[in-house]
Amino acid sequence: MGTIRLGKRTEGRSPKIKDVVPLSGLDDIVFGGWDIFEEDCYAAARTAGVIEPSLLDQVRTELEQIRPWPAVFDQRYVKRLEGPNVKKGKNKRDLAEQVMEDIRLFKQNNNLDRLVMVWCGSTEIYAKESEAHQTMEAFERALEANDPSIPSSMVYAYAAIREGIPYANAAPNLTADIPALVELAAHTKSPLAGKDLKTGQTLMKTIIAPGLKARLLGVQGWYSTNILGNRDGEVLDDPESFKTKEESKKSVLDYILQPQLYPDLYQDLCHVVRINYYPPRGDNKEGWDNIDLVGWLGYPMQLKINFLCRDSILAAPIVLDVALFLDLAKRAGMHGVQEWLSFYFKSPVHAPGLYPEHDLFIQLMKLKNTLRYLKGEELITHLGREYYD
Repeated sequence: MGTIRLGKRTEGRSPKIKDVVPLSGLDDIVFGGWDIFEEDCYAAARTAGVIEPSLLDQVRTELEQIRPWPAVFDQRYVKRLEGPNVKKGKNKRDLAEQVMEDIRLFKQNNNLDRLVMVWCGSTEIYAKESEAHQTMEAFERALEANDPSIPSSMVYAYAAIREGIPYANAAPNLTADIPALVELAAHTKSPLAGKDLKTGQTLMKTIIAPGLKARLLGVQGWYSTNILGNRDGEVLDDPESFKTKEESKKSVLDYILQPQLYPDLYQDLCHVVRINYYPPRGDNKEGWDNIDLVGWLGYPMQLKINFLCRDSILAAPIVLDVALFLDLAKRAGMHGVQEWLSFYFKSPVHAPGLYPEHDLFIQLMKLKNTLRYLKGEELITHLGREYYD
C-alpha cells in the first residue's frame, strides 16, 4: 500500500514501494514456526479471539496445515507461561542444533530459496550483556555450559544467524544485539533488525514528541499507562518481564527530546510507564497518556491521548514488512545491523558509539532513502532550492 516519491516534486512520480524494489510476493511466502502450545494456527487463532471466525474460516484449510514445531523454552525467562510442546536437549548448543535442523527441513520440504526469522515470542526477563556475550568463542562455550545468561531467544537468534538467515527481534529482550551475534552475522552475511515492535502507545510517542520538540514546547511530565488482557499482558504482569518492556518504552523520550541540549524544557521531565493486566480487555489494548506541557511565559497546558487499539492487528502487518525488507537486504548484499528498519521498532539497534534515532519521521526518511539508494534514484533531502533558484 505504501508509496515512495522518486525524483523532484514536479515529476509526479510516486509509485508503490512494491513496484520500485523487488519485494517477494505474498503467493511466494510459506509460514512456519515454533510454539510451546501444540495447536495448529487455525485453533490458536480461534483461541486468541483477535480475528472474526468468519474471516478465519475463509483460510481454515491453510491455517490448519501450519502446526508449530516443539519450542526452545525455559520458564526461568518467561515466568507466567508454560506449555507442553517443548524441546529436550543435553544443553543449549544441542537445542540450537535442533532448531537449525527444523530450519533445514522446513526449507527442503517446502522447496524454498530463502528464509527470514522474526522472533515474536513473549518478553523475557530483563538482562544485561555479560562476558558470555562478548565473543563467539565465549558465546558457544556458554551454550554448551547451559549458561543462564543465554535465554531461549538467543538460542533461536544463534541458529538463524549460523544458517545465514536474516533475523529480527520483535520483542524488547536482549537477543541478537550483543557483540558475539553481531560478529557472527558479519561472518555469515546475515542482516539484523530490532528490537521491540512499535505499534501502540510508543508509536504515538514517536509521532507526538517530535512535534512538541519542533515547536520547543516544554514537557514537565508524561504519564503513560496501558491495559491489556492478552497473553502479552499476562507475561508483562511479571515484574522481571515488565522491567524489560519498561526500559524499551522509557528510552524513547530521552532520545527524541534531548534534555542535554534543551535542559530548560526537558531536563526535569517526569516520565512514568505502567502496564496493567486486565483479562476482560483481551487483545484490545488501551493506552492512556497524560502530557503536562509548559508554553510561553511558563503557562501550563495539557495533552491527553486515549488510544483504543488492537495489539495484534497493529503488529501483524509490520512483522510482514520487516520480513520482506530483511529478505530484500539479504539479496542486496546488506548484512549486519539494518538501522534503516528502525521505523518499526521501539529500541532500534544501532552501531556502537551512535545514539538510536527514535523520531518516526526521520526514521521514515531513512527507510525511503535507503530504498531510493538501492534503486539508484536520487536521495531526497527536502532542501528544495531548485524550485526557486
